[in-house]
Amino acid sequence: MSDDYKPVLRAGSDPLVFFKYPGAESEGEVARGHIMAAVMSHALRDGEVVVMGANSLIPLAAARLAQLTHAPNLTIIAGASGGVNTLVEPLAPSSGDYANLIAEAVLDFPEVLMLQMGGRTDLFFAGGLQVDRQGNCNLAFTGDASGQMTIRGPGSAGLPWAPRSGRSILYITSHTRKTFVEAVDFVSLPGAIAQKGQGSWLGPELVVTPLCVMDFTEQGKMRLVSLHPGVTLEEVMENTGFELALPEGEALVTAMPSPEELQLLRELDPDALLVAVV
Repeated sequence: MSDDYKPVLRAGSDPLVFFKYPGAESEGEVARGHIMAAVMSHALRDGEVVVMGANSLIPLAAARLAQLTHAPNLTIIAGASGGVNTLVEPLAPSSGDYANLIAEAVLDFPEVLMLQMGGRTDLFFAGGLQVDRQGNCNLAFTGDASGQMTIRGPGSAGLPWAPRSGRSILYITSHTRKTFVEAVDFVSLPGAIAQKGQGSWLGPELVVTPLCVMDFTEQGKMRLVSLHPGVTLEEVMENTGFELALPEGEALVTAMPSPEELQLLRELDPDALLVAVV
């Protein structure tokens, strides 16, 4: 292998990962990755401690955007890397990247889990292989009708303790019927669970995908909140393997990132990795 890649390689990163995405040098149109990051950023609150898994590109972008706008006292824990308020400029696609170790502090993975299990984090960003209508999330495996495993995921990792964080947001980068299913094959992160003796529900607050934003009804059923610009209701329904609850009246259109937010996201992401989210 020649050394031609070195001028565009991020320090400490894998040379097979960090070639610039086509279109990185142009302003281009607003990508759905930008929209997802902005929506998730708006859900974060100043002073919160947020933690995420390995597929951290979008939640890292969202959390850093929040720090630079409305939540300067937000604390980011970049997943299993243990990086606390990692310098995510430019963005890395995974919390397992060495770039996340350039941070205010670095925790061991057991320490990250201890913070989660002890209820010392406020919000968990979670993704998965499958999600069902109650927000149950599967990161372990999928199987066929005969019981044979068809896809093996990375494992549940910290997802079972996500409810200890109090709040959780699901972000899914592929909105298809294979992802949004009637019932998950394995529950890594529990979705809507009735509190004993009470009428309220516990579970994820939001589900953000390249097509739309969803939340949950009081009965714990996934409900459409807004469609991203250019996406139709029919497109969402065709790509969802269960019947979504619908809002009263017409579905809203997801707000675009503001000019300031879009500029910040592009500065954070000079390789245009967010543009690859389609």
